[in-house]
Amino acid sequence: MKLDAHQHFWRYSAAEYPWIPPGSALQQDWLPGDLRIEQAKVALDGSITVQARQSLEESRWLVELAERNADIKGVVGWVDLRSDRVEEQLREFVSHPKFVGVRHVVQDEPDDNFMLRSEFLRGIGKLKQFNLAYDILIYPKQLRAAIELARRFPEQRFVLDHIAKPHIKDGKHSPWAEEISELAAAPNVWCKVSGMITEADHSAWKASDFKPYLDVVFEKFGMDRLMFGSDWPVCLLAGSYERVFKLVADYCGNFSEADKDRLFGGNCAEFYLSR
Repeated sequence: MKLDAHQHFWRYSAAEYPWIPPGSALQQDWLPGDLRIEQAKVALDGSITVQARQSLEESRWLVELAERNADIKGVVGWVDLRSDRVEEQLREFVSHPKFVGVRHVVQDEPDDNFMLRSEFLRGIGKLKQFNLAYDILIYPKQLRAAIELARRFPEQRFVLDHIAKPHIKDGKHSPWAEEISELAAAPNVWCKVSGMITEADHSAWKASDFKPYLDVVFEKFGMDRLMFGSDWPVCLLAGSYERVFKLVADYCGNFSEADKDRLFGGNCAEFYLSR
């Protein structure tokens, strides 16, 4: 099964999605039928859909979408990990078989050590009992906190979204590379090869811009802990679904078929769906 490990759906409203740039292609509804058209072009069978706003209402809507669409293989939703009622929230969602993980938009938190706050750590500590993964969405400045988080919960499954959004447009490589190496040393952390083109020059990026960053994550995480993700429709700010897929597929052009199968679906299924 060939899978996209990271994409989003929404019914657009300016009030609910204030982060969406005015005048962009993102200012419209993006729903399963739209994704199906794009995935057919590159022969993908389905996806993991990921939260785009921090509300229980959206998590419930994504679960409903997944129940109606067989090609949505899993949902990474949001719960309030800082709440005293987090177990109640988790119990509600795990009653749905396709609810496979949780994410918080940590990149937008002003405190770089947000993930190390006691109430957040308490919530992370509840996930394993519900057999749920946690998606780490951060900027490079928050990598040190992610390293510590992974160390504190060695039995919790984590996956790093968007290779931690390095400063690709500026060609900045350090200390991101060194900290990625340190994070990847934790065997409970996986990585999505996703979200890269929106960190580059949206109108003028080329494949060679990404090679130094791809080299690092492929070397450090290895083929058993990497998974392709499109970050569609957010990727449309800088390129089409097909271009995102081709960027990663071309980088892996000389890899074995077994390695490609792991990257484009096998690892995603193991991480999210086979537990």
